[in-house]
Amino acid sequence: MTATTAAEAAARVASGTQVPMLLGALLPNDEVDFSTQDLIHWIRAAESAGLHHVVLADHVLGADPTATPEWGTQWSGTSNVGPYTTADVFREPFVLMGYLAALCTLELMTGILILPQRQTALVAKQAAEIDRLTQGRTRLGVGVGWNPVEFEALGRPFHRRGALIEEQVALLRQFWTQDVVRFSGEFHSIPPSGIQRLPVQRPIPIWMGGEAPKVLERIGRCADGWFLFSKVRPGAEFAESLAVVRRSAVEAGRDPDSIGTEPRLVIGDRSDAAIRADVRAWRDLGATHLCLDTRFGGRDPRAHADALARFTDLVRSVG
Repeated sequence: MTATTAAEAAARVASGTQVPMLLGALLPNDEVDFSTQDLIHWIRAAESAGLHHVVLADHVLGADPTATPEWGTQWSGTSNVGPYTTADVFREPFVLMGYLAALCTLELMTGILILPQRQTALVAKQAAEIDRLTQGRTRLGVGVGWNPVEFEALGRPFHRRGALIEEQVALLRQFWTQDVVRFSGEFHSIPPSGIQRLPVQRPIPIWMGGEAPKVLERIGRCADGWFLFSKVRPGAEFAESLAVVRRSAVEAGRDPDSIGTEPRLVIGDRSDAAIRADVRAWRDLGATHLCLDTRFGGRDPRAHADALARFTDLVRSVG
């Protein structure tokens, strides 16, 4: 079984029939320090709850704010502390996906991988291997990132990351669909070569995260879907942003209905009624997927796992 594509999911919405959104969950590893046994318990809880997919975040490095006092302003514009530091845990997503592939039959998604700070050919190889291990249940969520500390440490160009990611997406799709690739671009020079073996999905779906106007236009030009972050709420602002994505898709000669959307549903300490209202709003706005986000719910890994069944049932109770 291969992963449901954005086009397939979007077609369900366009049909005019009420079809449930594909439901997934974010592994809250930046808030909870999961042991190996905790990870096993969490992924089995996700599968038992009937989820469609799980989402894994990515950051290679967190900066030490005492050594780089200006670092957090890249994120908030004011604070010298970003949303994560050297104290926060981020699992390496490809390694973790390889482990989880042996434990479950769920779709595995990066949400999101900071693609411009990674070597494109290596990402193509890693993602193809994961797609084979999962038998075609892989989605690659990518973004440009915001943390210059990571880019400097990894030797990657921070200020050209927008242009770089578009070239990377084009090159990844070639690696995933062609036995031999020859590529010459602004950032890559690839002599005739190939990754072998090719993935099950040819190509693997690429979704993008972010809300900046340039990012929205880029999603319309070249992404299979839009992965939203937790601060985005259903309403007029989202509708305006989605219009930018769709307009960009049309200008690029693409079908805007082929582009999926996956908002996050932040649970926290919100009431069941508030959660149901958000689910209903996202569904009515045409979301094709929905990601449960149990962060801000404490640091007990078992509690996060056990919450999946309850909130999955709550989402599905929305008529």
